[in-house]
Parts: sequence; C-alpha cells; structure tokens
Amino acid sequence: MEKSDSEAGISAVADDNIGKILFLSLVAALGGFLFGFDSGVINGTVDALQSEFNSGDVGTGFNVASMLLGCAVGAFFAGNLADKFGRRPAMILTAIAFIVSAWGSGISSGSVEFVSFRIVGGLAVGAASILAPAYISEIAPASIRGSLGTLQQLMIVIGLFMAFVSNYFIAGAAGSAHEVFWFGFDAWQWMYWIEIVPAALFLGSLLVIPESPRYLVAAEKEEEARNVINSLSTAGNADEKIADIRSTLEGGRPSMSDILHKHTGKIHPLVWVGLGLAALQQFTGINVVFYYGATLWQAAGFTESTSLFSNVVTGAVNIGFTFVAIALIDRLGRKPLLLVGALGQAVMLGIMAYVFGTAGVAESGSLQLGPTTGTIALVAANAYVAFFAFSWGPVMWVMLGEMFPNRFRGAALSLAGLVQWLSNFTITMTFPILLDSIGLGLSYAIYSAFGIVAYVFVYTFVQETKGRTLEDMSREAEEAPA
Repeated sequence: MEKSDSEAGISAVADDNIGKILFLSLVAALGGFLFGFDSGVINGTVDALQSEFNSGDVGTGFNVASMLLGCAVGAFFAGNLADKFGRRPAMILTAIAFIVSAWGSGISSGSVEFVSFRIVGGLAVGAASILAPAYISEIAPASIRGSLGTLQQLMIVIGLFMAFVSNYFIAGAAGSAHEVFWFGFDAWQWMYWIEIVPAALFLGSLLVIPESPRYLVAAEKEEEARNVINSLSTAGNADEKIADIRSTLEGGRPSMSDILHKHTGKIHPLVWVGLGLAALQQFTGINVVFYYGATLWQAAGFTESTSLFSNVVTGAVNIGFTFVAIALIDRLGRKPLLLVGALGQAVMLGIMAYVFGTAGVAESGSLQLGPTTGTIALVAANAYVAFFAFSWGPVMWVMLGEMFPNRFRGAALSLAGLVQWLSNFTITMTFPILLDSIGLGLSYAIYSAFGIVAYVFVYTFVQETKGRTLEDMSREAEEAPA
C-alpha cells in the first residue's frame, strides 16, 4: 500500500532530525512534569494544611480540590488561546503561572489565600495538560507520534514521583510536614517552593522552540511553517505538506464553533468520544491514589512515614510502566492498551474494595490490616497504578492530541480538558466524604465499576489511530456521518 503524500513528507525524518523532534517534544513535555509535580505535591501536605488552617473534612477536601477548578478553566481556555495566539505563547504564559502559584502557595497564611494561588496553579496545570499533547502531535512523525506523545505522561509521572520524593525527604529532614525546615519556614512551605526551579527551566526552554507548523498554516504564516517543516524533515516537500494541512482547515483560522458537524450543525461525534475518554480516565479513581495516598494509607493503619514512603514506591511503579506504554503504543496501538488497562484497573480496584471492606476497625477508627491483607492491598494498589500507567494514563492524552481534525483540535481539546478536570474535581472533592460515610471498601467498589464502563465504552466507540497522519484522520472525520 502506498503512503499518502503527507505521510511520505513529515514522517520521512532523517536521523539528524530525530534529535530535534525529540528535544522539542521534551520541552513541551516539561509542562507535563510541572502538571505532575503540582498535582502530587499536595499529597504530603494535607494534614499540615488541615492543622495550619484549622479546616474540617470539607475544607480540607476543597484545599486539595481547589486547584482542579483552575485546571478546568485553564484547559478550557488554553485551547482557544493556542488557536488564536499560538501553542508557544500559550505555554509561556503557563510557565509563568506555575512560578506564581508555587511561590504563593508556600507563603499563604490561610485557606482563602492558599486556594487562590492553587487555582492559579490549576490554570497552569489545565493549560499544560492540553497544550503539550497538541504541540507534540503537531510536530511528530506519524510512525512515532504515539511514543513521543507518551512523553507527556512520562513527564507527568516523573513529576508526581519527584513530588513524592521531595515531600518524603523534606518531611523526614524536618521531622514532619508541620515542623520548621529551612530559614524559619515550615517543611510544607518548602514542598511548594521547590517547584519554582523546574518551572523556571520550562520558561527558559520555551523561548528557544519554534511554533507548531499546523498552527502557522492556520494563521497564514506559511513561510514560517515551511521553515519549521524543513527543519523537521529532509523529504523536501514542505509545499505539499502545507497544501495538505491547508486542505483540512477550510474556513480559515479554527474557532470553537468548528466542533459542530458541518452537515448537521450538531456537536461532532468524535468530540463526544473524546469527552467520554476524558471523564472515564478520572472516574476509575486514579487521582484518589495520588492526591490522598498518604491519607488513604493512614486510614488503613499505616504511619505517616510509611504512608509517604508507599507513595514513593507507587510513583516508581507509575514511571516504570509508563515506559511500557512508550514501547507498546506504536506497536500494539491505542485501543488494545485502553481495553487491557480498563479491565486490569477494575480487577485491582475490586481486590482493594474487598480487602478494605472486610478489614477490622481499631478503637481509633482506623482500619486494621494484618500482614497478609496489608501486603495484598499494597500489591493491588501498585498493580492498579501499573495498569493505569501503560494504558489510560498516557494513551488518553495521546488520543486527545491526535484524534481530532486540524480544523477543531484546539476547541475539542478545550472541551475534553474541561470535562477531564471537572471529573477530577468531582472525584477528589467527594473522596473524603465517601471515606467518612461509606468507607474505603464501598468507595473502591464504585471506582471498580467505572473500570467496566470504560472497557465497554472503548470497545464500542473508540477507533484506532496508530500510524495514521493527522491530515488523513482529519479528512476521514470530516466525512464521517453525524
């Protein structure tokens, strides 16, 4: 079978271009590192914040979940800003917001001030969550687009891991997150300030990368687009590639109204699929493990130190199995990984639900897990993270970055990002309430059921995107029935 002109173009990458494409992808994925670090850093500060701000269960839940409101807003507007001003300027604003949030969260003296700065961080995380996949998918060759897109998730989980490690060592050096660490400031404050270093690196790196060629064509800056394409490919057919991109951008610069199907005026079916993927990634409960890991294991009877160390182990598992996704996504495809991951997560969550639901309760109210049941719970929790790490973690973001047509990629990503973060907020905000009312067992049973729903959804509605160019998929989507 002959390759399309577009696939023979930008995917015909010479060896000396791979390094540049990888560098650009890594720079964009630094936003993912900050996404992960900013999301995970609060894990080790929950109890300290509750004590510092004198907040109850609902207040603590909002301190944790407040960032996610900013994430929803940031994700929604980032795609539109990226369509209007470019991917690179939008990412630069994101880096600045990360710096402001990290500093402000650490200097906060009350819940209102803290929540305000966490919302700023949320704007940055939400924006980074969709800008990096969009940028990477638009500069990557079709043959390795999945692997490069997975770098975003790899950097997210590395960011989470580094937040866990940082929290563990800072709390250990100070005695606990409540204690004074350096220069008269508490350990929990330094847990946030550490993030300023990678955020500054992200900002500096963004100043040296080019704009996405697909955005440049949409903005009628074809000479700049030609230069970028030529720097990424030695195929020598930049004009053909530009014409191919232009053919999928009828109507000029993209806008939010482009998500409507051109024949029916209704929201394009592909957008609904993206929204479903975004929501289901969260409803299987992954961020309960990452945001409330320390609290969860203490509720199960572990000490603070052991709980924080368990987070470090979980973070390492997350990183290791994300490499599995990088190795498999362009070989097996996106859909098989999503199917296996959904079932695996459902089974592991079911095991955890059984262990927690049948555990004894101490006089203090914490669960009592014996050596055997405690080990089973830890193994199941980490196996659950492993299934997520090689499937729904990276693959959802890869698919959102590549499945939508060029004409409304930014707009569709904005909506998908909004739904993903609102789902995240819902799960994060309700977990402390579920924990207090129905316990860990039934809570995890609910998340397990969503794993089954995710399997059925993917099997029924998701189409494979492996090895296909963005332009070929754009044309097919435009011609698909509503």
